Amino acid sequence: MQVKNRIIGHQASYVDSLRPGQEFACPTSHAATIVFASDACRGQQSLSAVTTDKPSRLAIGWWAIRPHTLPLSISPVLAGSLVGWVQAGVLRLDITLAAAVSAACMQVGANLQNDAVDALNGTDGPDRHGPARVTQMGWASAGQILRAAWLSFALAALAGIYLIVIGGLPLVVLGLAALVAAYAYSGGPRPISRGPFGELVVLVFFGLVAVGGVAWLYSGQWSLPAFLMGLMVGLPAAAVLMINNLRDLASDSCAGRRTLAILLGPVASARAIALVFAAIVPVILLLAALGSPWTGALLGLAALLMALPLIRSVVLAQKPEQYNRALKATTLFQLALTLLVVAGIAAFHLAGWT
Repeated sequence: MQVKNRIIGHQASYVDSLRPGQEFACPTSHAATIVFASDACRGQQSLSAVTTDKPSRLAIGWWAIRPHTLPLSISPVLAGSLVGWVQAGVLRLDITLAAAVSAACMQVGANLQNDAVDALNGTDGPDRHGPARVTQMGWASAGQILRAAWLSFALAALAGIYLIVIGGLPLVVLGLAALVAAYAYSGGPRPISRGPFGELVVLVFFGLVAVGGVAWLYSGQWSLPAFLMGLMVGLPAAAVLMINNLRDLASDSCAGRRTLAILLGPVASARAIALVFAAIVPVILLLAALGSPWTGALLGLAALLMALPLIRSVVLAQKPEQYNRALKATTLFQLALTLLVVAGIAAFHLAGWT
């Protein structure tokens, strides 16, 4: 059945040959109506695929794991460790390290699986506008990348065993749920990445679950500070995916995806991203309102100085490389926000300020 997706907006001008409102047929079973001069289904060369030379194995591995995304998994571990330390009164570096290893390996596994699966199902083709993908470029086979993904998931589970010994049954449930979510993002019969709920899944697992789980390991309790810290960390993580899907809106539409960006259109998607950033402010204020040492979270408001030009760049972006820069900036923003909030709360806690 042929599906028609209407993409409304003014951004993502990947091709200049189409007139606004012109209809075209994607080289899939789908058609799309683009009301901006953009057609990612026309088979352009990826901006990142500037060379056909095969890199070294080390370089291929570096591309495949996407290390620039790892702060998204480390930030919630730092935030959860801070909450747990304040509540338990003891700093457990063993928990923090094991949780960081487990979270990072789960993300690397999800990245690798996404690399292979998106090449197999045609989502990543010669029209890709993001960084090069290893399987798409032919630098490694899908089988090799998938085996590496399963190895990474296994390492995450291995580190998780230590955490389960400490945290008990609740950590078994959370760990299994996180592994299933990491696999289901690109794998299974109905991958999360192909639908409109990817941002919600990221908010839950890269925010609420990750922060709450680490805090539980420290203190054995679920708490409002852990929930608010989870929201604070999860919102920019969700924004990363929203920007990614906004960049890939036209090509994702041609591949049959129904992401939130496709459903909203470019203009509404950019506004939604701005709202996600804006929502961080009341979360920080609510956390600070809990009293000392949480008042120190107000230091995180300084990170919002980074957010203002970032939001503007997303709203005005029209080229893939502009979205790529915004993606990296959002990841750095989340890390800066987390470090500032952690530093502020830690200072209040150590000083004993009330």
